[in-house]
Amino acid sequence: MNFSVPDGIKEAFNIAYQGQNKSAVIADLMREAIERAERKQRSHDAILRIMDRRKHAPVISDDQIRTAREDGRP
Repeated sequence: MNFSVPDGIKEAFNIAYQGQNKSAVIADLMREAIERAERKQRSHDAILRIMDRRKHAPVISDDQIRTAREDGRP
């Protein structure tokens, strides 16, 4: 894998991770980025599933909800 990094970022990275194995740091950061992207995709998929289920959910009025809340209280 080969990519370009702006000089300012490269310098800041070298200062922040001075004395560390840069390849290992990059690999860890890439793993974190992959995990973050996967979480984001799972979240997006879950939202789509919820929205799809809502299409098939029964329509309930505010009065029906209020009545159900009041009936369920002691």
